[in-house]
Amino acid sequence: MAADDALLEALGKYAVRFVRPGHVIGLGTGHAASAFIRALGASGIQVKGVPTSKPAEDLGRSVGIPIVALADVKKLDVDIDGADEVDPRLNLIKGAGGALVREKIVASSSRRFVVLVGYEKMVKRLGDRGSLPIEVVPFGLSLVSAKIKALGMKPHVREHDGVQFVTDNGNLILDCAVKKIANPARLDRELLAIPGVVGTGLFLSMADTVLVAEESGKIRALKR
Repeated sequence: MAADDALLEALGKYAVRFVRPGHVIGLGTGHAASAFIRALGASGIQVKGVPTSKPAEDLGRSVGIPIVALADVKKLDVDIDGADEVDPRLNLIKGAGGALVREKIVASSSRRFVVLVGYEKMVKRLGDRGSLPIEVVPFGLSLVSAKIKALGMKPHVREHDGVQFVTDNGNLILDCAVKKIANPARLDRELLAIPGVVGTGLFLSMADTVLVAEESGKIRALKR
């Protein structure tokens, strides 16, 4: 089971309480983040948005949020995004939407990072859901794939409609089959040390607040 659209829409509306007029907001990518962007647009609160992907930019513009470039702002007030896994320490796996590198840059540029998830995304240990996305320079694909296999994971190039998925950065995504990750920080270091790896879906010690949409409809706030 997974959180349905109604739960995610309620979650998106709840997250608007973290926004104040004049804020510069990181606009995340994915279902939960899109629910927030729609709710933010409907709220009428005057803000500016820094999108993490072209779909987030297009959605933000469509609901009336002025879009600005990251280079044109000193600091974001809050970044609101989703996640694919959240462990008890609020470490994350992200990247199902293919925007993990830009998402990490925007989150790191924000004073506060708020994560929106359905209850099914909560896990006992990262890797429980079986996949870790990694963004890779196309030229290094064969080397990176071999190195990742040597670390005990099974990488597969992400495809969309039968063709390789290409990120907004012009790179590829390797979806790596994993088991429970015993030491996420060590794995992150090992992956980033591979020439050709641009970024991983491991977001460690980054989330300040995680809002969880429970099956009952209640929204639970977790803080690091």
